[in-house]
Amino acid sequence: MAKAPVLTRRADDFPRWYQDLITKAELADNGPVRGTMVIRPYGYGLWERMQQDLDARIKETGAQNAYFPLLIPQSYLAKEADHVEGFAPELAVVTHGGGKELEEPAVVRPTSEMIINDYFAKWVQSYRDLPLLINQWANVVRWELRPRLFLRTTEFLWQEGHTAHATYEEARDFAAHIHRHVYADFMRDVLAMDVVLGRKTPAERFAGAINTLTLEGMMGDGKALQMGTSHELGQNFAEAFQTRYLSKDGTQELVWQTSWGSTTRMIGALVMMHGDDDGLRVPPRLAPVQVVVLAVKADDQVLTKVREIGAALKAAGIRVHVDDRADVPFGRRAVDWELKGVPVRVEVGPRDLESGTAVLARRIPGGKEPVSADPAALAGLLPGVLEDDQALLLRQSRERRRSRTSDVTTVDGAVEAVLAGGWARIPWAALGEAGEERLAGHGISVRCLIAQDGAVPDADDAPGNVAVVARAY
Repeated sequence: MAKAPVLTRRADDFPRWYQDLITKAELADNGPVRGTMVIRPYGYGLWERMQQDLDARIKETGAQNAYFPLLIPQSYLAKEADHVEGFAPELAVVTHGGGKELEEPAVVRPTSEMIINDYFAKWVQSYRDLPLLINQWANVVRWELRPRLFLRTTEFLWQEGHTAHATYEEARDFAAHIHRHVYADFMRDVLAMDVVLGRKTPAERFAGAINTLTLEGMMGDGKALQMGTSHELGQNFAEAFQTRYLSKDGTQELVWQTSWGSTTRMIGALVMMHGDDDGLRVPPRLAPVQVVVLAVKADDQVLTKVREIGAALKAAGIRVHVDDRADVPFGRRAVDWELKGVPVRVEVGPRDLESGTAVLARRIPGGKEPVSADPAALAGLLPGVLEDDQALLLRQSRERRRSRTSDVTTVDGAVEAVLAGGWARIPWAALGEAGEERLAGHGISVRCLIAQDGAVPDADDAPGNVAVVARAY
């Protein structure tokens, strides 16, 4: 009788495959309150690696980390009408505390524009205080009706950046820099994810923004996932909170602002973009464990060898784990590491010792081959293997998007292409807001606008703008 597969096949049921993988790779569990999640150590290890790299990139822009309260007075939300209207359906409100009803309800932050702007108004007095560049790593709560682990949860983790500038141009350029040189570079260089950079349509903008820049990735089932956003807030929040500065000319001026964020949704993207029927495939530059060295049997000589190899790889700067567990069968351990997507396994057994070799199993391209078991030789070989596999993941991601994106000229053509399991590009002039409504009837949305050459357009109505449309998570 054939052995049952560990995971549901992606082609059979992609959502079920996704849930199976999250569970069996030990990334997360559902929390006790509907829509919440418990991130398990391996999943949190992925988030920590993302945090570390992104945090360094954010700090290179001159931004500093701070922290603002989780609870926001409800009255703050009334100060910017578009903003509160955009978030109203998702708000969680605290009405009681300390055993009694609160004089003013407190909103659990869905985002921090309101409370941060209250303090920006206090901290900014002069042009010398600008630009003010602040980032925070925090959790937020948005009440989700259809939760899914990592993709849409009632509570999630993220970073949110908030800045204030003296001029529109400075704010615009900073938002674009975050979009392109922090988020896009990180996603391509570390997550090995091909992303399309574009501009949201007016209907899809962040509530209260004058422009939203987005990064969209194609998942394994052809749907789109918004990976991060950078917003030009204009002077909307500055007007609401009267955030002014004394200019060099001695006049009082409103600041220009940005906000930008990326979340634990990136872990869900990692699963859906790079995963296969055997589990995760983690990009080597991201992987908490790049190489696992497995003892096939609990033989003293084998154990000595795997520990020697582990020490040599660690000394070479490789993130390595030695799996010398004697109480767990080798086959089960190999499957567990396969599910977790560790890029490389080095397997050593008694027969390998006799021949002076080890088995090199590469998770990303697949396949096994014999290699020298000499620790120094492995330490010299594996860095190049890891970089080759990093590049392969990005290449596969890019090839998937290109092969499954169709250029069309009509709304009907766009619907046909998307329902066939891909994306479509259609001239914005041929679509427009009326076309957006027609697409919505098929569960399709405009993910972003791009210029004809693929660049981010300067304006929504710039001549030649192209709309990228897809079904989305």
